[in-house]
Amino acid sequence: MKELNFKQELTAAFGQPISENPTQVMVEAAYHHHNLDWRYLTIEVGPNDLEAAVQGAKVMGFQGFNCTIPHKVKVIDYLDGLGESASLMGAVNCVVRKDGKWIGENTDGKGFVSSLRELTDPKGKKVVIFGAGGAARAISVEVALAGAHHITIVNRSAGRGEELTSLLQDKLPCYADFASWDSTYSIPSETDVVINATSIGLFPDLDAQLDFDPDSLLPHMLVADVIPNPPTTHLVRDARAKGCPVIDGLGMLVNQGVIGIKHWTGIDPDPKLMRAALEKVFG
Repeated sequence: MKELNFKQELTAAFGQPISENPTQVMVEAAYHHHNLDWRYLTIEVGPNDLEAAVQGAKVMGFQGFNCTIPHKVKVIDYLDGLGESASLMGAVNCVVRKDGKWIGENTDGKGFVSSLRELTDPKGKKVVIFGAGGAARAISVEVALAGAHHITIVNRSAGRGEELTSLLQDKLPCYADFASWDSTYSIPSETDVVINATSIGLFPDLDAQLDFDPDSLLPHMLVADVIPNPPTTHLVRDARAKGCPVIDGLGMLVNQGVIGIKHWTGIDPDPKLMRAALEKVFG
């Protein structure tokens, strides 16, 4: 399996230059475990070469690929179709060959929802999401599709926050509202799920913390942080101290990989084995 991306995106995604691609290590561990003679490669592709790379992948018989920033939107121009959530988000991170056609999917939010369902059913839940960027967009769309009743987007930029809120409110079966993050945020007591979808706390900015009142965390709230490096962020520590169930960033990353491998091979890989491979990369 091949992946089209930028090596520098590894630095952006994981917060430090990493000699091994964590996703590659994780996916190839699954291939080896399931006796698949497959490879998952990291290939640099510049923006001006994206169309040729997509066509080349098809010609060379790739079964699919992942793509990262800055290709997630532009790649759509070179695909034959989109899955439901990728269409709603207007972004693709996973492409799969189906009947000779390239179909774009987005596993970012699906991976998160898979992690969420290990601890609770999102149906009917009230959710607070910090951030309105790509991760927040993917997660909020999938959480809404999974049946969340109420989603609050908390963001410093009103424009991006209101735009995401409008998408959720207008195109998905949930109620959504926007909360301006211009001061310390207090999480409403009736909240069921709290999600950090920002990069606050990503290595090397280990001292950075979300500007929220930790006393507003209550034990019934499930708390999730999308940051994989370090897996134990300030938010994760605060939530555990309050007795909250917690999802760390490795959980989302593993479940993205599980979904991608299922798309490409038809096999349901072992997520525990994949997480163990990731934990070795991150020490």
